[in-house]
Parts: sequence; C-alpha cells; structure tokens
Amino acid sequence: MILLNTWVTLPTPLHNPKRNVRKAVSACHQSCRRCECYDLHKQLIPYQEAWLWQKSIVRTRHSLLDKDEDHSDVVIVLQHPPVFTLGTASSEEYLNFDVKNPPFAIHRTERGGEVTYHGPGQLVMYPIVNLRYHKMDLNWYLRSLEEVIIRVLSSTFYIKASRIEGLTGVWVGNQKIAAIGIRASRWITYHGLALNVTTDLAPFQHIVPCGIRDCQVGSLRGLLEEQSATTEDMILLDITYSSLLKEFSEVFQLSLHQASIPKFISSEESLTLVA
Repeated sequence: MILLNTWVTLPTPLHNPKRNVRKAVSACHQSCRRCECYDLHKQLIPYQEAWLWQKSIVRTRHSLLDKDEDHSDVVIVLQHPPVFTLGTASSEEYLNFDVKNPPFAIHRTERGGEVTYHGPGQLVMYPIVNLRYHKMDLNWYLRSLEEVIIRVLSSTFYIKASRIEGLTGVWVGNQKIAAIGIRASRWITYHGLALNVTTDLAPFQHIVPCGIRDCQVGSLRGLLEEQSATTEDMILLDITYSSLLKEFSEVFQLSLHQASIPKFISSEESLTLVA
C-alpha cells in the first residue's frame, strides 16, 4: 500500500501508472498490431471537433484500406465540455427538457445507443480500430470494450464491476459507471466508451440515460468515497487514463505509440488536419 496524498491510501499498482502503460507497450511492441495513441485526456475538446476528427481519420483509413496499407489502428482519449449526444435511432422521449431550450448542446450522431451525457471529469475513449485484424463481430467488440473497463476497475481500484445481460455498458452494483456507443464503417470502428471518473452527475437528471428508466448513474469518485478513499481529481483522472490504455492494449493486443496531436480546424462540413 502507498499513500498518494494525505487523504487516501490506494493499492500499489497506482504507484506509477505510466510504468504499467510502458510495460504493456513493451510486451506487445514486437508482436502486436500498432496503434497510434492521441492523448488529450487533460483537455476539454468540443464534441463537434472530436466527432469530425474521427470521421476524417475513418475516411483516411478507408483510402489506406483500398490500397492494403492500413497498418495501424488509432485511439483518442479526451474529455468533452457538457453535451448531450443521441444515437441514430434515439427517441426524444428520453429527454427531460424542451429540445428548443436545452440545458447543454445536443448532437444526434450515427452511433448506436440512446441519449447520454458527456462532461468534464469523464474520460472518453474513441478507438478507431480495423476489426479485420481483430474479429469481425460487433458483439465481440462491444463486450471487449466492456472488458477494458471491468479490468480497469478491478486491477487498479479493486472494484468489482459487471455487465447486465441484454444491455450495453458497465455497472457497479445498480450504478452504471460507463456507457458505450459505437459505429463501424467497412469494419473500421469509431465513437466508443465514456467512463465517469470525477464527473458531476447532476446533468444526467435531464435525461433518461441510455433509455433505461430508473437507471442510476455512478462515478469512480463516488465509489471510492463510499470506501472512504479520496484523492485529487486530476490525479485520479491520470491514474484511470493510464489504466485504460494498459487494459485496452492488452484486451485488443495492440502496441501503443504516442502520437503528436495535430492542430485541427473544424467546420460544419469538414475537418482539416494541419501538421
């Protein structure tokens, strides 16, 4: 056991979270498929910009796929300013507000799933993965994303998380701590998962999260406080981010390589990446 600060004692695996990522990268480096990692986990990236960025990467991957040159996957980790997003077939009956006067911006996207909330303190992971090199099965992919979160909570925080049959996401007891919504285009995935770490949960009261009535939403911060463990928000986000990368690389057998963050300029129709 080690002391992270004057308030919390957490397990030894948290002592140096970056070391866990380096070990995972090293173990996979020679034998695993390459994956470029864009680390924006300390930044608030407007949803529209991240969404357009993903679609731009997917278009590039399509062109590489056509030339049999798609040799690397991509993962982006970031936070968003407060925003509600809806899936392709989401129903507005799950919004507890007038859509003409929303408390936050709303985006209807092409991902699966119902309405959810993104905001500061929530780590969002967008894997852009070519399932031809993994398994061409969207159910397997969804369960694998759930497995990443379940492993993070178990290995780093000793918290037992689980699935609920027939639903997508991760629960701890009766609290949903992570939501998942994906899209695949020619077997290349985008959108992804959102894990509540230090998130203010109040905005979830404006919606029926994921279309599940009486669904309780939880956060990692809340679960740790139930165990009388607290730590600074940024430290907790850093620890969780590093654990997410470690477990993601192991579940998908990917060799992670930190990539330089491009400058991107977004518009309603397109996203231009500037080196």
